[in-house]
Amino acid sequence: QVHLVESGGGLVQPGGSLRLSCAASGFIFSAYFMSWYRQPPGKERELVAHISGAGDRINYGDSVKGRFTISRDNKKKTVYLQMNSLKPEDTAVYYCYRPSGDNWGQGTQVTVSS
Repeated sequence: QVHLVESGGGLVQPGGSLRLSCAASGFIFSAYFMSWYRQPPGKERELVAHISGAGDRINYGDSVKGRFTISRDNKKKTVYLQMNSLKPEDTAVYYCYRPSGDNWGQGTQVTVSS
Protein backbone atom coordinates (compact mmCIF):
# COMPACT_ATOMS: atom_id res chain seq x y z
CA GLN A 1 0.00 0.00 0.00
CA VAL A 2 1.34 3.39 -1.01
CA HIS A 3 1.85 5.97 1.71
CA LEU A 4 3.05 9.55 1.29
CA VAL A 5 3.59 11.58 4.46
CA GLU A 6 4.47 15.27 4.27
CA SER A 7 6.13 17.27 7.01
CA GLY A 8 7.85 20.61 7.51
CA GLY A 9 5.02 23.06 7.05
CA GLY A 10 4.36 25.95 9.37
CA LEU A 11 4.15 29.69 9.77
CA VAL A 12 6.95 31.79 8.28
CA GLN A 13 7.46 35.50 7.65
CA PRO A 14 7.67 36.89 4.13
CA GLY A 15 11.16 36.41 2.77
CA GLY A 16 11.74 33.38 4.94
CA SER A 17 12.42 29.75 4.07
CA LEU A 18 10.97 26.33 4.77
CA ARG A 19 11.86 22.83 3.68
CA LEU A 20 9.10 20.31 3.15
CA SER A 21 9.70 16.58 3.19
CA CYS A 22 7.62 13.72 1.84
CA ALA A 23 8.41 10.24 3.08
CA ALA A 24 7.23 7.51 0.74
CA SER A 25 6.57 3.81 1.20
CA GLY A 26 4.83 0.94 -0.54
CA PHE A 27 6.47 1.21 -3.96
CA ILE A 28 9.89 1.27 -5.65
CA PHE A 29 10.55 4.94 -4.96
CA SER A 30 13.48 5.43 -7.32
CA ALA A 31 11.45 4.28 -10.33
CA TYR A 32 8.85 7.04 -10.28
CA PHE A 33 8.36 10.71 -10.89
CA MET A 34 7.28 12.57 -7.80
CA SER A 35 5.54 15.94 -7.58
CA TRP A 36 4.62 18.70 -5.21
CA TYR A 37 1.28 20.45 -5.63
CA ARG A 38 -0.32 23.19 -3.59
CA GLN A 39 -3.82 24.48 -3.01
CA PRO A 40 -4.16 28.09 -1.89
CA PRO A 41 -7.29 29.05 0.08
CA GLY A 42 -10.31 29.20 -2.24
CA LYS A 43 -8.31 28.22 -5.30
CA GLU A 44 -7.64 25.10 -7.32
CA ARG A 45 -4.73 22.79 -6.74
CA GLU A 46 -1.68 23.68 -8.86
CA LEU A 47 1.61 22.05 -9.78
CA VAL A 48 4.63 23.36 -7.88
CA ALA A 49 7.35 21.04 -9.18
CA HIS A 50 8.09 17.51 -10.27
CA ILE A 51 11.20 15.39 -10.45
CA SER A 52 12.09 12.19 -12.30
CA GLY A 53 13.06 8.99 -10.53
CA ALA A 54 16.76 9.61 -11.07
CA GLY A 55 16.44 13.29 -10.27
CA ASP A 56 17.74 14.37 -13.66
CA ARG A 57 14.54 15.87 -15.01
CA ILE A 58 12.91 18.66 -13.07
CA ASN A 59 10.19 21.17 -13.86
CA TYR A 60 8.69 24.01 -11.87
CA GLY A 61 5.51 26.00 -11.95
CA ASP A 62 6.05 29.54 -13.21
CA SER A 63 5.17 31.13 -9.88
CA VAL A 64 7.96 29.37 -7.98
CA LYS A 65 10.81 29.28 -10.50
CA GLY A 66 14.03 30.62 -9.03
CA ARG A 67 12.72 30.39 -5.44
CA PHE A 68 11.84 26.74 -4.87
CA THR A 69 14.00 23.67 -5.36
CA ILE A 70 12.77 20.10 -5.56
CA SER A 71 15.13 17.23 -4.78
CA ARG A 72 15.01 13.62 -3.71
CA ASP A 73 16.99 11.07 -1.75
CA ASN A 74 16.19 7.64 -3.15
CA LYS A 75 17.96 5.83 -0.33
CA LYS A 76 15.73 7.59 2.19
CA LYS A 77 12.67 7.34 -0.11
CA THR A 78 12.05 11.02 0.47
CA VAL A 79 11.34 13.97 -1.78
CA TYR A 80 12.02 17.51 -0.61
CA LEU A 81 10.85 20.99 -1.46
CA GLN A 82 13.15 23.80 -0.41
CA MET A 83 11.21 27.06 -0.44
CA ASN A 84 13.08 30.34 -0.27
CA SER A 85 12.02 33.98 -0.53
CA LEU A 86 8.53 33.02 0.52
CA LYS A 87 5.66 35.36 -0.27
CA PRO A 88 2.18 35.64 1.24
CA GLU A 89 0.79 34.22 -2.01
CA ASP A 90 2.71 31.00 -1.33
CA THR A 91 0.28 30.32 1.51
CA ALA A 92 -1.37 26.99 0.73
CA VAL A 93 -1.70 23.37 1.67
CA TYR A 94 1.22 21.56 0.02
CA TYR A 95 0.74 18.02 -1.19
CA CYS A 96 3.11 15.29 -2.23
CA TYR A 97 1.91 13.34 -5.29
CA ARG A 98 2.92 10.23 -7.18
CA PRO A 99 1.49 10.62 -10.69
CA SER A 100 1.75 6.98 -11.78
CA GLY A 101 -0.55 5.74 -9.08
CA ASP A 102 -2.53 8.95 -8.52
CA ASN A 103 -1.39 8.82 -4.89
CA TRP A 104 -1.66 11.89 -2.66
CA GLY A 105 -0.31 12.69 0.76
CA GLN A 106 -2.46 14.27 3.45
CA GLY A 107 -0.94 17.71 2.92
CA THR A 108 0.96 20.14 5.09
CA GLN A 109 -0.06 23.75 5.71
CA VAL A 110 2.34 26.55 4.82
CA THR A 111 1.38 30.04 5.93
CA VAL A 112 3.45 33.08 4.96
CA SER A 113 2.50 36.07 7.05
CA SER A 114 4.03 38.81 9.16
